[in-house]
Amino acid sequence: MINIVYFEGVKAIVRQVNFKFLAIAVLAVATLFFTGCSGTTGVSNAGNPGATDTAATVNGKAITMEAVEKVIKQQGQGQEGKLSPLELATARLQVLQQLIQQEVLYQKADAEKTVPSEEKVTEEFNKMKTGSGKSAEEIAKQMQEAGETEASVREGIKKQLAINALVEKITSKVDAPKDSEITAFYDGNKEAFVKKRGVKLAAIVVDPTKSGEGDTTIDEQSAVLRGNEIIKQLQSSADFATLAREKSEDQSRLQGGDLGYISEEEMKQSFPPQVAATLMDPKFQVGQILPTPIQGKFYILKLQERTLAEENLTLESPGVRQRITDELIKSRKDILSSSYAAVAMNEAKVENYLARKVVENPNELSGARPASANVAPVNTNTNVSTANTNTNANSAANTATANTNVKPAANTAANANRANTR
Repeated sequence: MINIVYFEGVKAIVRQVNFKFLAIAVLAVATLFFTGCSGTTGVSNAGNPGATDTAATVNGKAITMEAVEKVIKQQGQGQEGKLSPLELATARLQVLQQLIQQEVLYQKADAEKTVPSEEKVTEEFNKMKTGSGKSAEEIAKQMQEAGETEASVREGIKKQLAINALVEKITSKVDAPKDSEITAFYDGNKEAFVKKRGVKLAAIVVDPTKSGEGDTTIDEQSAVLRGNEIIKQLQSSADFATLAREKSEDQSRLQGGDLGYISEEEMKQSFPPQVAATLMDPKFQVGQILPTPIQGKFYILKLQERTLAEENLTLESPGVRQRITDELIKSRKDILSSSYAAVAMNEAKVENYLARKVVENPNELSGARPASANVAPVNTNTNVSTANTNTNANSAANTATANTNVKPAANTAANANRANTR
């Protein structure tokens, strides 16, 4: 018997959604990859370089100061003017180093023939526009304000896809770990394999905000109507996973709505208190659904499993062996891709004119910050220097204590892969 609770009268707290297309992620990548081929053979002034000057070259390919300044401006979000010359120079050098590494890897991708077709670039570009939730006019305005054009964004997408494909090609050489290695990892990290009190959930998510072209749930009223329609279908014995794939507005739809196993502690951090209490209550039966607003969205939760007492898992417990296998493979791929990037950098002929000019003119850099400018330095940690190849040297050891903070929104697809090994 499905427990039905309708959405009528429920007031959702609609979260404020950032414009993801231009503000973060892919456009940031596009900006970081955008380079120019024109310009002089050096930087005119260490403290105030010209936009058309060449900041560096990678095997003869120029990276202009325009590309560097564009990243500084976007990362600074209007606060870059409050930085001292010393802070600004530091930010420029860090951004330039990221751009150099990106260019090195893209040239490797070109040599390895992993550059995508224009059709693939167009497909990804259209996905970005659709997923932005903005009109064509709004997108054009945002691009103009960011100093971008469709061509520069497409170029960024092209390079990111190329490097991602390169990383996949290089790391495909990694073999699965041996049984002895899996056993050794388990024996050394038994404390990590404890299934805590908690639940295994699936969800159908209805988002009251417009999240792209063709999205019909654009406000609270439309979301309530959509949610009630889905509940009626479930009441009529419709398959939950099928409806999740068809109607959920969350990445978890790719797994039929599966959110994975969530501990009671995690639920208390991410869910309303009453929701966590209801799901842990033995009176609430496995198989029942619980509609509820969470983080500004409407969730139709289905309880798939409940554990009321902690359980020590063994290598033969469902999902444990596969989890260890996946973590060891990932760690090896991370190390391999990072090492590949380091070798590629060593092999490339790089001329860093900006850094050279700083060395030649150290006294042009004042450490003073402009008056009344109480602002943190520009965040130049773009984390895209190796196209997802950044490595934690201790990643293999740290997999046993991976982050357990589960959020029930956009990250639910990743949560589904925890294989009930908490």
